[in-house]
Amino acid sequence: MSATRRAVVVSTVIGRSPAEVWADVRDIDSHVNWMQDAEAIRFVTEQREGAGTRFECDTKIGPFSLTDIMEITSWEDEHRMGVRHVGLVEGTGEFILTAVEPGCTEFRWEEDLLFPWFLGGPVGAFCARPVLRFVWKRNLARLKARIEHPVHPDE
Repeated sequence: MSATRRAVVVSTVIGRSPAEVWADVRDIDSHVNWMQDAEAIRFVTEQREGAGTRFECDTKIGPFSLTDIMEITSWEDEHRMGVRHVGLVEGTGEFILTAVEPGCTEFRWEEDLLFPWFLGGPVGAFCARPVLRFVWKRNLARLKARIEHPVHPDE
């Protein structure tokens, strides 16, 4: 992604290595387990990971629901996953994993989204920023807890 300003940027530090964080995040289908706004994911390609993977994600925030159509645009194991959104809401997003100290990873989530006129266009996008930031910060807290304190079925 270019160095343009992002509409929404959130991050957290996870007490695990980039390899351990990536092992969880690379499973796109599992994102519904930590993204509260993602209700279901349906792949539209046979491919399930890597650049070129396409999927639909049923997304719900408050009273607003939509099916977000996404394509993975970049995939660097243990470092980066980029996505392009097409459909009602368009734009780009990226997860960036950076080792910040031994056994710790900064997980940064950037999104630059364009809203259609009937969702307020640029004004809707501006007003949505604090809501999306709040939801995505909570999502990252869920991801952090999921990775740092995994639940094992036999416990």
